[in-house]
Amino acid sequence: MPATMMKGSIPMEMKKVRISSKRQITIPQKFFAMLGFDTEAECMVRGNELVIRPAKTNTGGEFAEQILADLIEQGYSGKELLQFFKQAQSETKRQKAEKFISGGSR
Repeated sequence: MPATMMKGSIPMEMKKVRISSKRQITIPQKFFAMLGFDTEAECMVRGNELVIRPAKTNTGGEFAEQILADLIEQGYSGKELLQFFKQAQSETKRQKAEKFISGGSR
């Protein structure tokens, strides 16, 4: 059964889990549902803690910002900026699809 603690003013639930010989853990069902996990998780080290959270869905927004920043830096604006932005986004999507098809996303 999870234990409830306080970290500052934020309530925390904790449950001890077993680590298998293959370094695998099972996320408690309550935590899995509460946090909205699906089929992927992100793992990161924060200080001396391992943080496991639901993987963020990449909407491409970060790439769009980078593409726009690069095009503006190159001096594009107005309709020309829009034209080159659409072209760059299309190329990025095609490259990601080709990488996925060739097995490069594993």
